[in-house]
Amino acid sequence: MEEKIISVEQMRKSDAYTIENYVPSKELMFRAAKGVYDSFSNWNNKKIAIIVGGGNNGGDGYALAGILKNNGIDSVIYKVSDKMSDDGKYYMEIAENLGVSIESFDENSDFKDYDVIVDCILGTGFVGEVRGMAKDAIEAINKSNAYVISVDINSGMNGDTGEASLAVKSDLTVSIGYYKKGLFTEASKKYIKEKTNVDIGIVLV
Repeated sequence: MEEKIISVEQMRKSDAYTIENYVPSKELMFRAAKGVYDSFSNWNNKKIAIIVGGGNNGGDGYALAGILKNNGIDSVIYKVSDKMSDDGKYYMEIAENLGVSIESFDENSDFKDYDVIVDCILGTGFVGEVRGMAKDAIEAINKSNAYVISVDINSGMNGDTGEASLAVKSDLTVSIGYYKKGLFTEASKKYIKEKTNVDIGIVLV
């Protein structure tokens, strides 16, 4: 089956339409996290860091940490922002209750000892220059020797053009719902080694 490749704007509208008419947003977030979990087969016996931002991309990371924990796999969450979407807060509380370690990212945070890093900092809606803690976190991820998984898109990348002044370099990018145009441009190639897409039931409009 040929995969559809869509714009960030079409994804945004389709996401909103699906939530309004078919699937609650919390359920979509869980499906996204489960899709990431299922897309990688090598979680066991690995030291795992999940780096989360303040939006729904970060929420996917909290939900993933909960799924990992329920499968007997520990991870450490590093948050680059204290802001949080409502759904993100919901999955953060679940992760906390399951005993997931949650730390604030700062300039002393070091990812060199991790085997796997999951990038959930910035989503497809991001445009412009990466600044502040998000910038520091992306640089720290890129300095690590870990296997890097970016959720939906590589943080810092423009979802329509694939361009970035700074973006996470991933071994695997797990696109959510539908592939975004930016994942297939020439500009994106230096950031993405492999990519896959997970269907979470988004109805296209």
